[in-house]
Amino acid sequence: MTSSVASSLRERDATSITAIIGSDSGQRQATAVAGSPCHKAADRSDDAHAEAHHAPIPVQQQPLWRRLLSSISFFIFDQWFLIALGCLILLASQVQVPVAQQSRKELVVSYLCVAIIFLITGGTLPTRVLLQNYTRWKLHLFVQTQSFLLTSAIAFAVVSLCAMNPGFMDEALLVGIIFTGCVPTTISSNVVMTAQAHGDQALTVVESTLGNALGPFLTPLLVLMYTSTGAWYTKVLPDTGASDLSELYRRVFMQLGLSLFLPLVFQSLYTTVDDINTNRRTQIVGQILQNVLPGLTKLVLVKWQLKRLSSLALLLIIWQTYDEAFATGAFSSVKSDNILFVIFISIAFYAIWTVTCVALSLLWLGKKDTIAVAYCVPAKTPAMGVPLANVMFAGLSAINVSKIQIPMVIFQGFQIAAGSLLTIAFRRWIRPEEERAVEEVSSHDESTTEGRES
Repeated sequence: MTSSVASSLRERDATSITAIIGSDSGQRQATAVAGSPCHKAADRSDDAHAEAHHAPIPVQQQPLWRRLLSSISFFIFDQWFLIALGCLILLASQVQVPVAQQSRKELVVSYLCVAIIFLITGGTLPTRVLLQNYTRWKLHLFVQTQSFLLTSAIAFAVVSLCAMNPGFMDEALLVGIIFTGCVPTTISSNVVMTAQAHGDQALTVVESTLGNALGPFLTPLLVLMYTSTGAWYTKVLPDTGASDLSELYRRVFMQLGLSLFLPLVFQSLYTTVDDINTNRRTQIVGQILQNVLPGLTKLVLVKWQLKRLSSLALLLIIWQTYDEAFATGAFSSVKSDNILFVIFISIAFYAIWTVTCVALSLLWLGKKDTIAVAYCVPAKTPAMGVPLANVMFAGLSAINVSKIQIPMVIFQGFQIAAGSLLTIAFRRWIRPEEERAVEEVSSHDESTTEGRES
């Protein structure tokens, strides 16, 4: 009995051992076969086939001519303003409004176009935002100091170097370079360019109007200070100590009234403020036209997208400036090498002033404010500079007054062209910040919705 049991156990163990050995040999054989070159090649072929099956189909690259045409089309649509500006300057050089109609043309364009720009601007900016920017006195001091003192000091330094050689430049052009540095910032182009560059448009409106309000007082004082040195080029100037600026003051502040206060009244017809915490809508009370045609106002300014008229109005302002310069023969009265120098120094001025104000702004301001400062500080306005020159230099001949205005007119054309190109760089620079702001708003809305549902 015992021997039979033992015999059966030995047979079972032998069978188990044989199975284990067979299984182990089978595994080694399978491993050997899998590790063989033929099997590896087959695996690679299967993997490659699977990857090829799931890989995305490559997009066929467009032809060179199509990519070039797409780039040209993008530039034309994005920089149509710059192209139109060049065409208008070319038109003004060939055909001008008669001299007898120049004053009427200047009056209509200066007041009507500026009023259009600021009516549209005021219709798209909340009054609360404008008032908040007016209280930023440190920023006002920062911008206006650079706009008047920094730019005029650099212009005077360049003129002092040029004056070392009396035969190098026309004396009226040297005075015009100083005068350009002392002129306040422009209003119309600053507002349009800042909006295109996605900067703080409300800050630009505030700084531009403040600079133009200070200009009639500061510009004559600065010009008198820089030209009272007794240098040889100042002998072309008349006695300006008793100049009557009352007409200039009336014109400037009347224009500011049309440009700023009327648009704010018009804007307040439909502006509303959302209180996120209490989810309530409060209507801002206007002044005279508080409840007159609010629906029509919103339809015209918002749904019809009439803000595009701002760019067209600005083009008319620039055209009338060049038309007047060509009509008076200002360019033909100056040597070509002097004109080339004025063009070169205009480029240098704009570059130096822009780089300086941007570098200083980055030390303590955000990107939107920096863009607004970059347009306000280096810009100069012939809209005020031309009548200011006519009043300050009333004793000069018409040709000398035109010469004094040449640097300012040339600088304006370049500042518009450079400012238009800078909108591309500024938009790319501020794009990440705008995307983050959109994401934060979206996440805030989602959290608010989830809180209400819970």
